[in-house]
Amino acid sequence: MKREIIKIDEDKCNGCGLCIPNCHEGALQIIDGKARLISDLMCDGLGACIGHCPEGAMEIEVRDAAPYDEIQVMEEMVKKGRNTVTAHMKHLKDHGEFAFLKQAVGFLMENAGSVNFPVREVIQQVHSYHPGEEEHHQHETTGEPPEAGKTMSGGGCGGAITGATIAGISAGNAVHDGRITKGGNSHGGGCPGSRSMSFAAPVKNGTPDAPTAGADNNAGSPAGNTSQLTQWPVQMHLINPQAAHFRGSDLLLAADCVAYSAGNFHNDYLKGKTLAIACPKLDSNKEVYLEKLVRLINEARINTLTVMKMEVPCCGGIEQIALKAAETASRKVPIKSITVGVQGNILGEQWL
Repeated sequence: MKREIIKIDEDKCNGCGLCIPNCHEGALQIIDGKARLISDLMCDGLGACIGHCPEGAMEIEVRDAAPYDEIQVMEEMVKKGRNTVTAHMKHLKDHGEFAFLKQAVGFLMENAGSVNFPVREVIQQVHSYHPGEEEHHQHETTGEPPEAGKTMSGGGCGGAITGATIAGISAGNAVHDGRITKGGNSHGGGCPGSRSMSFAAPVKNGTPDAPTAGADNNAGSPAGNTSQLTQWPVQMHLINPQAAHFRGSDLLLAADCVAYSAGNFHNDYLKGKTLAIACPKLDSNKEVYLEKLVRLINEARINTLTVMKMEVPCCGGIEQIALKAAETASRKVPIKSITVGVQGNILGEQWL
């Protein structure tokens, strides 16, 4: 399979950082005076950062590549030094990619004798890190302040976002928790509004199904108005097909207007599913939607795909994109089509 990934010419890069706020996934950071791609996983290859580089140091590289492999990424990261490895692992933690984070820890432990930095200090630094906290952790965990010229800047729009207190990892054992739970302010680089997040299990009428600290993502909602959204972002241009919450999930692809028309959208259609939304009439660059749906089928291995569209003719395009993606993908996935009337009634429902 081919993947599009940002390539940075370090000889041209002057470390200005203008590209950082324009990487929606937070995959870029300034480290050791250069822009670094700290996560192939979160690079969607759209190239939003390229136009903001005054030195022309960035380009899209199209290459044959297997699905994301954390071990291969770590092999490349260690060559760039401690700061890059630490930033990459924190980035995985920011995005709740704990399975990959565990692999990264295992790689460091297995190769502790061959890398040129203290592995256990790096693991402890990542373990002590909570998304949104600044680099004072380096002083706390190593006893040394960050070296001059070697700060790790997440950049981005900067504003804090609620809902990302994440349990950490330790040097000798597995991840404590695989969910992002509610509480605390945080930002992990890039635009907080488009950073991939998974929420704790939804609650029913303000009462969690099981006692889970921070699990109430409906605080303040009237009884019965329970949100069934379990991930962010949801817009097709912003979602990352590699995000953990999509793996093996039942995906609901809904036209933008559907949730405003269908009165019980959350409980009747969204519950138990991941979500992506799009407008087949007004959105630009819809070829990206096709590419992402193919990746969701092939790489994330979604279980089913439900398409909800409005009855208006212009909305039929979203179903056509889904069918084209299913035709293009290398594996098969069941597709259900649901048509919603402009007054919220269901006009048709069928498996395609």
